[in-house]
Amino acid sequence: MERKTDSEIETAAIDAALSLFAERGYRDVRLTDIAAHAGCELGDLRRCFDGKTAILARFLVRIDAAILSDDPDFGEDESVRDRLFDLLMRRFDALQPHRDALLAIRRDLPSDPAVVIEMAPQGLRAMAWYLEAAGESADGVAGALRVKGLAAIWLHCLRVWFEDESEDLSKTMAALDKALSQAERAVRWLPSFKPVAGNAAADDADGAPA
Repeated sequence: MERKTDSEIETAAIDAALSLFAERGYRDVRLTDIAAHAGCELGDLRRCFDGKTAILARFLVRIDAAILSDDPDFGEDESVRDRLFDLLMRRFDALQPHRDALLAIRRDLPSDPAVVIEMAPQGLRAMAWYLEAAGESADGVAGALRVKGLAAIWLHCLRVWFEDESEDLSKTMAALDKALSQAERAVRWLPSFKPVAGNAAADDADGAPA
């Protein structure tokens, strides 16, 4: 039998894990189950992943990589807010086919809080990538605040998405639009893409965008 490459093992393991999570829930799926379902040895799985949470994290990284690799063709006049709306809705659309698996994981989270702890840094890193893709810096103190703010918006809208049964995700779209608009108006951590003329000196002084 031809030996699978690590990339093939990763893909098969992610597909197997999501299928099993949807069927049995996150808690009741063992690594041996995933290896068997993926058609690989447990040692192969260990070479590619640290555990179940790492498989979930790799799945999300692949989702994000696909979205960020697809040129959104933003116009120069589009604000960071509008760009983030587009990018995050693309993320929801990409997650939609895997809704059952993610719902099963969500149901098991109260009994396995370690998953939340392990996934939190990955979630923040993902939001940093989306900020950069939208034309806003995620660096420094101001960038860290933007990342945390966007993560809070994502988690809020994720809860809406879990309950959104509409075909076009209209409830999720409305929640995201409202949350981004409120953040933009209330705390101004999400400035417009183009800096305001004359504020460059102040921007350099405090590290925050004009």
